Amino acid sequence: MKRRDFFTQTLPAAITLPALFNGFSVKAYTGASPLVQALMGSPVETDKVLVLIQLNGGNDGLNMVLPIEYYGGYLNARRNIAIPQNKILALNGTAKTGLHPSMTGLQTLYNEGKLAIVQAVGYPSPNFSHFRATDIWMSASDSDQVLASGWAGRYLATQYPNYPNGYPNTQMPDPLAIQIGSIQALALQGPVMPMAMNITNPESFYDFLDGVQDPVPDTPWGKELKYIRMIAGQTEKFSIVIKAAAAKVTSQGSYPGNNELAQQLKIVARLIKGGLKTRVYMVSTGGFDTHAGQVNALDTTTGTHANLMSRVASAVKAFMDDLKGLGVDDRVVGMTFSEFGRRIKSNSSMGTDHGAAAPVFVFGKYVRGGIVGNNPYLPANASVNDNVPYQYDFRSIYSSLLKQWFCVQDTDLQTIMLKNFQDIPLAINNACATTGIDDVIRESGDQLIINYPNPFVENTTITFRTKGGHTLVQVMDCLGRVVRTLTDKVYAPGTYTLTFESRGAALGVYYARFQNGATQQVRSMLKVR
Repeated sequence: MKRRDFFTQTLPAAITLPALFNGFSVKAYTGASPLVQALMGSPVETDKVLVLIQLNGGNDGLNMVLPIEYYGGYLNARRNIAIPQNKILALNGTAKTGLHPSMTGLQTLYNEGKLAIVQAVGYPSPNFSHFRATDIWMSASDSDQVLASGWAGRYLATQYPNYPNGYPNTQMPDPLAIQIGSIQALALQGPVMPMAMNITNPESFYDFLDGVQDPVPDTPWGKELKYIRMIAGQTEKFSIVIKAAAAKVTSQGSYPGNNELAQQLKIVARLIKGGLKTRVYMVSTGGFDTHAGQVNALDTTTGTHANLMSRVASAVKAFMDDLKGLGVDDRVVGMTFSEFGRRIKSNSSMGTDHGAAAPVFVFGKYVRGGIVGNNPYLPANASVNDNVPYQYDFRSIYSSLLKQWFCVQDTDLQTIMLKNFQDIPLAINNACATTGIDDVIRESGDQLIINYPNPFVENTTITFRTKGGHTLVQVMDCLGRVVRTLTDKVYAPGTYTLTFESRGAALGVYYARFQNGATQQVRSMLKVR
């Protein structure tokens, strides 16, 4: 291919500029795009920011958010990695749930009302492949559906149609989204093209600000690279505004050293304070695939997972403190996510294997703090196949934050999320005027769904109490898969019964999942001979 043909066919779509950020690989999008044009329309005016923190590898949620009320079952299931009960960090207002002892930063945020813990987040048929599960979380697809666009990218596309044509402009002079990382995540991919620019790493960000460029190799390909950089530099329109925003901030709070996540969040805080109108930032940290050596044998509160928990908690706490010191903490909500959780039972290598649901943290000054949902039930004798059943669909969190923080209307939510998901009260933005979402059960003892007999042999009667409106009852197996939907319709307020007929189903633990508006509850059931 001729050099100029190469530029014509590739550069207009997405230009990668590692030189500008000295490895912070910035992508500027300059090609024609019907999707982007759709985005340009009339965006909802907001100064709110969403920060996404990806925990790569599949985080062990049971050793992060500990079910104190079921500590006996927890200890039996993972005796070789269990956190001693007297070391679990206490949370204000509850004796049922606590945090890993390395997460003192998040304990403080929770006790200040700035952290929401959403229990058992997953989806109906979990996939345990890192790559596929990550795609599902990024695209917000069903597990059997493959999408080429990401949920955040689709959101930005509804707000800024026509992008990148005509951008930057007076209405939106800044990048729509910024990701710290060289390869753009699927979450930020729009229906037609990427909606974000990438910065490879924190070190190169500062080289970018100082005008330092990576040297090119002294080869024919090096000359081509230099030429591409020249073209890219000519077309990179966002670099000026990013430098200007960063230059406005000359002092920041203290961040922990030797913590890459913290350094990424420090950059995000600087750019937010600098005045960028960028709505979505994405950062990531890895190492969560803890199949072996998750803890130290002599002290299970230390080891690999403890270091990971400390990294996340101290980084988020420093970020929140910095935002407050900079006077912009009222503009930011953040959330953590990982592609899946881990199994209930630990393995013989002092680790945990790929599992289903796990908790999600949502943090910010205007987050509705507390624990959403209940601790997952743990079988008395958990097997290696037992999973935490999901209570909340991860897409409900995305949908709720879009609606409550960015004021996205229901009609646009349908386009972005591809279907309707329950509204969970997570954030407070008075401009959004959301109503009817205050009835979620936050770590309640109310029993809204029961079954009898339990244990059962073939059939069991499930009784549920609904406040009225859309009500869903599903049955899941021990792998976290939905095996039966017993009802999915609108009810009048009252108490109702259904029959779960299990002829032909394997023996073992099943879960009845009840959903009524924002309220969620899961009931364990045991099938025996």
